[in-house]
Amino acid sequence: MHKILLLSPLLLGALASCSNATSAPPAASSDAGAATHGAVVRVASTSLGRVLVDQRGHTLYLLTADRPQHSTCNSQCLQYWPPVAVPKPMQHKLPGITARIGSTRLVSGGRTLTANGWPLYTFVKDAKPGDVTGQRVRTFGGTWYAVSPTGHTITTKPHSSSSSSSSGGGYSY
Repeated sequence: MHKILLLSPLLLGALASCSNATSAPPAASSDAGAATHGAVVRVASTSLGRVLVDQRGHTLYLLTADRPQHSTCNSQCLQYWPPVAVPKPMQHKLPGITARIGSTRLVSGGRTLTANGWPLYTFVKDAKPGDVTGQRVRTFGGTWYAVSPTGHTITTKPHSSSSSSSSGGGYSY
């Protein structure tokens, strides 16, 4: 039964992506960052080393334009950098993670998880678990970096050039 619950969000995401005929990134929902059950943060190995990931295994990033407990990511930004859902009940201590896990309000009114106070996001161009295509992308007033289990930025380039995009990879925002 546990496996069915974990696969359901993936299946729903896959079905939703199949029905989207446009090439634009998915719009952030009006309840972006809303509380959900089962949303967790964990640690995974990527070409950057060990990073924080969401329940789908997608890398979590922070934006240098943000500040602890303050997100600057507006609705256009959230289309490319979706917030990390805040679970109920909130878990402040997670296995293998020494960063302080919390949450903060988004400019859009929703909430996102934080690591050491910094708002956390995923990147829509990270297609599969372990992708780090958002690493070192410069847009929306700052630079995006993957987050380590200690809550610090990982500023290195990925070991594999196929998972890297230091200049935004030609994406237009």
